Formats: sequence, C-alpha cells, structure tokens
Amino acid sequence: MAAADDLDLETLDFGSVGPAEFAGIVKGLPTRRIAELMGGPQRRRVLDEVFGRMHTLFKPDAAAGKDALIRWRITAADGGADDVYETHIGGGTCTVTPERTDREPQLSLTMAAPEFLRLVSGNASGPTLFFTRKLKLKGDIRLAGSLTYYFDIPKP
Repeated sequence: MAAADDLDLETLDFGSVGPAEFAGIVKGLPTRRIAELMGGPQRRRVLDEVFGRMHTLFKPDAAAGKDALIRWRITAADGGADDVYETHIGGGTCTVTPERTDREPQLSLTMAAPEFLRLVSGNASGPTLFFTRKLKLKGDIRLAGSLTYYFDIPKP
C-alpha cells in the first residue's frame, strides 16, 4: 500500500478498508490532511462508515448490564453544520442513530473530525484529548472513561 499521505482519499472506498488498515491510514496522515478530507464531500461517507461499523467492534460482554445513550458531535471546521450521531449501548447491543434525537444522553462528546478519527482508530487517547481541550465532555465522565473497553479498537 502507498504511504497514507499519498493515498487518493477522495476516491478511496472506505467500505473496503478494514479497521486495522483504517487505523494505519489515520496514523500516517498529518492533521492537515485529515482536516482536508473531513472538510470535503466525503466527510459524511467516512463518518457513516465509522459509525456503521461500531456494532461490529462492540464487545457485549464488556458492556454487560450497561444501558447508556452517547451523543457524538463532530464539529465542522468551516463553519458548516456539525454532524451528530448517537450510540445506544444496552441489552448486549450497540445501535447507532445518524442524527440527534430527543432522547437525553448520559454522555455527550464533542470534538473536531481529525481528533474523532484519531480517537476511534486507536491513534489518540480520550484522556489526552480531554486534557488538551480537544475533546469536550458533558455528562457521565465515568462512562466516558470506560467507552474504550466496550469496543475492539484497532491497534495502529
């Protein structure tokens, strides 16, 4: 495979890229390049793919007994509309809603797209993003600290 920064990300079929390969691509890209990718027309396609795979990376045994709604807000750098997704963990499943609902989340996470991609690909730590103010939390901070245990996050 070509170096991540040399890939034609605008035409890359993210649906054909496995989680470990995706983690490697994100790891090899400078923040500037991720911001360009996520500022273009492919932004929603990439986010849909990431959230669409969450249920396949979910570890039901690790989340046994948990019932929580998490709202993810991925901010737009260009002043455009933010993207909002919700994940519900409960009953041994993880379901995703690709929009904000009227339900009240136990946890809301807000971050820019480069930080989001680094976090979900295992290339960034939630606590580090939080303490550097690149991740904003509202709600159950203990739930935020345990989220990584509920998913099989790739190792870049």
